[in-house]
Amino acid sequence: MYVPPAHRLDDDAELRALVAGVGAAELITTAADGYPLATLLPIVWDGDRVIAHLAAANDHWRHIEDGAPALLVCRGAQAYVSPSWYAAKAEHGRVVPTWNYSAVHLRGRVRIHRDAEWLRDAVTLLTSVHEGRREAPWRVTDAPERFVAGQLRGIVGVEVAVEAVEGKAKLSQNRSEADQRGVVDGLRAAGGAEEAAVAEQMVARLDG
Repeated sequence: MYVPPAHRLDDDAELRALVAGVGAAELITTAADGYPLATLLPIVWDGDRVIAHLAAANDHWRHIEDGAPALLVCRGAQAYVSPSWYAAKAEHGRVVPTWNYSAVHLRGRVRIHRDAEWLRDAVTLLTSVHEGRREAPWRVTDAPERFVAGQLRGIVGVEVAVEAVEGKAKLSQNRSEADQRGVVDGLRAAGGAEEAAVAEQMVARLDG
């Protein structure tokens, strides 16, 4: 991922917060024929590993050899930025459109797990993290044991040992403050959830 210094996210807590806030990532690996395969998965970044699972019916896992390189792409909020929002448009007109976004790339080696106990631990962790935001969280143990055992037979576990992390927040940092404030106003006026999220990220950096 191309990451200019002004856009780089280096703080481990900030990187983990972005990934946790999204809660999912594209798992990208390369098959024997050289073509990439990708599957969007709920994930948990736990220490130096990422835990996820695939449906057993998804052939993606059959094309993964233990220890193969893998890339996880976790995308935060993104939005189109119109040059008409820049104060500089009225000043000299030398402006063009762009795209603001945040992302974290996690690279490492991937393993596939079929062991029932590993899978149970993995789905319990995933469930506790993603349900933890709810007032009355659902737990794996809320379901009948025979049902859970059957569901576990329908998935395969994914574990990525993280070797490198890249984070990027492209939020118009290369523009003047007046231009950035204009983008914030434009994004807010656009009315979409992602536009609003990008606007709030920009405001946090401007005012922080």
